[in-house]
Amino acid sequence: MQQTGEVNTTENQPLREKHVRDLTVDKRRLVEVPYTASLAHTMNALVANRVVAVPVAAPPGHWIGAGGSMIMESDKQTGVVQKHYIGIVTILDMLAHIAGDDKIDGGDGSNLDQKMAAPVSSIIGHCLEGLSLWTLNPNTSVIDCMEVFSKGIHRALVPVDGHMENTSGVELVESASSYRMLTQMDLVRFLKEHASEIGGIISRTVTELGAVTENHVFAITHRTKVIEAIKCMRAAMLNAVPIVTVTNAPEQEYHKQLINGRGRKLIGTFSATDLRGCHLATLQSWLPLSALDFTETVSKSPLYAASESPRELVTCLAESSLAEVIDKAVTKHVHRVWIVDQQGLLVGLVSVTDIIRVVRLSLLSDPQPQVM
Repeated sequence: MQQTGEVNTTENQPLREKHVRDLTVDKRRLVEVPYTASLAHTMNALVANRVVAVPVAAPPGHWIGAGGSMIMESDKQTGVVQKHYIGIVTILDMLAHIAGDDKIDGGDGSNLDQKMAAPVSSIIGHCLEGLSLWTLNPNTSVIDCMEVFSKGIHRALVPVDGHMENTSGVELVESASSYRMLTQMDLVRFLKEHASEIGGIISRTVTELGAVTENHVFAITHRTKVIEAIKCMRAAMLNAVPIVTVTNAPEQEYHKQLINGRGRKLIGTFSATDLRGCHLATLQSWLPLSALDFTETVSKSPLYAASESPRELVTCLAESSLAEVIDKAVTKHVHRVWIVDQQGLLVGLVSVTDIIRVVRLSLLSDPQPQVM
């Protein structure tokens, strides 16, 4: 929502003339946790703010920043550095920590409590994304922003009043009095809002644009347990996986690993974000469930609105337009849309990274895309 007293002078500017600052106008104040916070406190912060990741702040001068960067917050009046962002922690990081080498069978509450008492700084870097905290200058063009996010970077901090006004792109040294978080989903939502300007691109099919990942679609089976799914996702650095039916695979170990889901019946989706509203006591009771039973349980839980139910499959066909895929990704707030055939068999997927990549490449190759 536009702040009172402000005039949005860029509202009618075309997409190509927009900058990162235009994407962060409506963003709320950054949610963060101190490096001394326990994982339980961090989980509570995620639940309370309905977010899936938070940056971790520490005193300046004692840490190496995420990705080698030096992202610091300074006093607006004096310029004195007050804190240093050392990384980012996601819900998947915490779930992976819980589902570590020790077995959790749902009956040992003290074990879970002990794991969640660990400081958040102790798990930074266990997953690659934890070390992928970047910053984008507000003056960075939307096209350059798309280049960053098309490489798989999920989010970046944007200084509200940084000291490097003439720099654009990724910055490895930055100091500002406050930041906003910009995500891939923010950018895809922005593209949806400007659909009329890129109609010639997004009216094409996802197959024609080369947006579909087909060769190997990592999936879990209908018998994979939540705790095993989390371990698999951590190993493959995935935030979500499709659930498929598998016949003639009685071996238990088969259901503890990722398989190629291509050509199998798609019956569900397991995503780390489905646990973002889950308190510890609830989490403990859900870990021993199969991922498929979990989707059923969560869909009936009062923790989630009907519109957020992970039970609903978000799918498209290979002949679907990119506009349809973007609409489903934004409306359902998913980072992957599964591509299926007419029989509901899994063919591939389109991720938000793929969406950003193909739109950017098309914009660069066609300076004046046809308007819808």
